[in-house]
Amino acid sequence: LWHSSISKNDGEAAMHVDKHGSMNRRDHLKLIGAAGMAAAGLPALGQTSNWPDKPVRWVVPFAPGGTSSIVARSIGAELTKQLGVPFVIDNKGGGGGVPAMQEALRAPADGYTIVMSHIGLMAVNPLIYPDSGYDVNKDFTSVTLLSRVPSLFVIHKDVPAKDFKSFVAYVKSKPGQLNYASAGNASAGHLAVEALKVATGMFITHIPYRGAGPALQDLIVGNVDMMFDGLGSSAAHIKGGRIKALMVSGTKRNPAFPDVPCSTELGLPDYTVSTWYGVWAPKGTSPDAQAKAIEEFRRACQTDEAKAVWANQGAEFPNLTGAQFEAFIKKELAKWSQVVKASGAKLD
Repeated sequence: LWHSSISKNDGEAAMHVDKHGSMNRRDHLKLIGAAGMAAAGLPALGQTSNWPDKPVRWVVPFAPGGTSSIVARSIGAELTKQLGVPFVIDNKGGGGGVPAMQEALRAPADGYTIVMSHIGLMAVNPLIYPDSGYDVNKDFTSVTLLSRVPSLFVIHKDVPAKDFKSFVAYVKSKPGQLNYASAGNASAGHLAVEALKVATGMFITHIPYRGAGPALQDLIVGNVDMMFDGLGSSAAHIKGGRIKALMVSGTKRNPAFPDVPCSTELGLPDYTVSTWYGVWAPKGTSPDAQAKAIEEFRRACQTDEAKAVWANQGAEFPNLTGAQFEAFIKKELAKWSQVVKASGAKLD
């Protein structure tokens, strides 16, 4: 490899030997230097169009059971079929996703570690965790925005409210006595309720969990009173009568739950919250690997199997990649910085 990469002059230097047939020290160092320069110019593993030729680790910064895991596992299964190599989902819950993001950042930028992230980790964490140890723009490369999923405001079945209006009245009659769950500090669910508190004047206590899955389980058994959740993970429990849906955030109702009013109908025209999910890679991942990943993720999202999963989520496919995705994130940062400031949201 070295001899095929070095120049003619360096090849001649490599032939300088002493009378004992050994390369002298000066010429030996020249050869090593030339080889090192040549090696530095070689593409690293995973940084060519052959990506991927071994398993890819997909870090999901939350515990299993939530919408983020549903998204990753459905798309990961399609990628595995398409490419013939495993996409291994690695759930790392806790700490608002910060430890998982830090771990992904420490991974080699070779295309074989990617991270699932969403509105909370990329647009909210920078506002709440000043010492998170990672910078959205400097440390990660935006690959693709996978989807936007509507958020449902759900309550435990025993909370005595038949609709959103009566729920607000009930909470105001018991200020500070009710609580809400979220996937963790700075998660989308955390900020969604904080924004709702500002809009309605409710006072509710935040209970952070190590992911949306554990939070939802505690809501189902009645350990907490309410939460915002993705449609996909909560739908079965709403239909089973274990929790009640009072509102879907946005300007229109969701076809999966046509009887649940949207926030605009309820007199909250400026209250639009959706959870978006995307893929990032450590900064330095090669353009070739990024381009191939974008292509394969797009293919995976267009399969009938993936579409069936997304239909249950009520999800949209924004199809934003690269610079467009980064511009989208900047807008989200600006939007949520206003919510954080107005709500006074902070680490509990």
